[in-house]
Amino acid sequence: MSNATDTTRMSGGEAIIAAAAANGTETIFGIPGAQIYPLFDGIYNSSIDLIVPRHEQSAAYMAMGYAKSTGKTGVFSVVPGPGILNTTAALCTAMGNCSSIVGLTGQVPSSFMGQGRGHLHELSDQAGTLKTIIKDAITIHQQDSVSDKVNQAFATSRSGRPGPVTVEMCWDVMAEQQDASITVPNTTPNAPTINLDAIQEAVKLISAAKKPMIMCGAGAQHASVEVQALAELLNAPVTGFRSGRGVVAEDHPLGVGPVAARELWDDTDLLIGIGSRLEMPYMRWGNYMEYQQVPTSGPKLIRIDIDPAQMEIFAPDLGIIADSAAACRLLIEQLETRVSPDKNRLDEIATAKVVAWQAIQKVQPQMSYLSVIRDVLPRDGFYVPELSQMGFTTWIGGLPVLAPRTYIEGGFQGTLGYGFPTALGVKVANPDKAVVSVCGDGGFMFGVQELITAAEHNIGLVTLVFNNNAYGNVRRDQDMHYNSRYSGSELLTPDFIKLAESCHVNAYRVTSPAELKPVLEKCINNNAPALIEVVCERGEETSPWEFIHMQQRLSQPQR
Repeated sequence: MSNATDTTRMSGGEAIIAAAAANGTETIFGIPGAQIYPLFDGIYNSSIDLIVPRHEQSAAYMAMGYAKSTGKTGVFSVVPGPGILNTTAALCTAMGNCSSIVGLTGQVPSSFMGQGRGHLHELSDQAGTLKTIIKDAITIHQQDSVSDKVNQAFATSRSGRPGPVTVEMCWDVMAEQQDASITVPNTTPNAPTINLDAIQEAVKLISAAKKPMIMCGAGAQHASVEVQALAELLNAPVTGFRSGRGVVAEDHPLGVGPVAARELWDDTDLLIGIGSRLEMPYMRWGNYMEYQQVPTSGPKLIRIDIDPAQMEIFAPDLGIIADSAAACRLLIEQLETRVSPDKNRLDEIATAKVVAWQAIQKVQPQMSYLSVIRDVLPRDGFYVPELSQMGFTTWIGGLPVLAPRTYIEGGFQGTLGYGFPTALGVKVANPDKAVVSVCGDGGFMFGVQELITAAEHNIGLVTLVFNNNAYGNVRRDQDMHYNSRYSGSELLTPDFIKLAESCHVNAYRVTSPAELKPVLEKCINNNAPALIEVVCERGEETSPWEFIHMQQRLSQPQR
């Protein structure tokens, strides 16, 4: 139950900030503007840190990185209309990868709402537009409902399948001074009641399985301890595609990367999906262009997911609607005396990992660079990829992920340009840990202006820009499928060293993995904003895609 604090006279904007602080907000990423001056005045008079990017899109991406790397709610604030619309690429990305973020914005004066008069930043239906993209968009009409509405926004963002929520208030209401009280919210997300009959059915399926596999998604990142305990009880390999990586460390005997998982897939008789859409086995290893509502082949399927809609979108043999950690604990309790895992599986899993690792070594030079990065990056350091040749190579396990929440992927939207600003948010949230952003030159240019943000706020992010003067994946596709008709895929890039230095960021240029290692070590140790340009020859990268869409295993099955 929430408790009201003492009544204080404040503006609507100040009340929103006070309510956000009551919900645990410590940092806001935002850009001020006329309709939201009272919000920023509230930030000025609070203990909340303000990070000011140079583009609204970056504000939302930074909030997403903050959220993904901590499990907390990231908060951003921008003006309404074109300002909030500038954040929508980040908002749909956050919706896709289950990031809890709250956006604070304004509105036209209340008398202009719905009039179509053409007031500054007016949209015909701002909240309605946003609701087509995110979990909810909340309008606060009166100051006396500020605390309840902000609490609702944070609770909605955190509950169930996490996602973005926005809060808007009209210009005049936000500026008006009134007596306000802030209630202390319940910050623990509501968990669904678990169907114990479903748990018992799962116990039967698991007990009968000879070679189960566990596949994790973003919904399992907070349940690392429970997932690993379940895996060890069953001797089951644990894998993930993008957002599920690192739930069990990939150097653990049961932690396997995507290619090793494919090597084990044909012999798997039960898949336990935990907080995952299961894109990898049923889309990437299946038919990516044809929607299927139920598995048409493969093992029995148990899905554990907090979102009931997932059981309709892709129907399992057995669905358990639950928080992943709670469901795993119940399963462990019931299974401890009922399973006898195959001890030989550890050897099979180890062999699959070796086969997979040897096979993907052909993806050069990406694998050599990733080996250097993994050697230098601490175990608890963060790697933020981008839609690039390096990024796609991490999808196949080219960079083993060794801890939960340390591989900050964008998810199914495939949003080019998310990586660098998202990584800045990761570093703000984790100032004492190493954070590396690895971009291509194309994606990096989407947010290049945030170099000055890194310098201004002393955000010690190390950014690697692999410069091949191209949208490399597009260029390869045009080479392979369009008779080398390169349409819009070859790029002129700036002098990244001079550009970074003009933004007061230390900059370096390397041309090989051997040159990268000492420079990367230096930059991480300095814990200051840094850019490393990695010069590449256009078109030199080996494609990793044969290991992403794998229709068959690498080795022949044992007879």
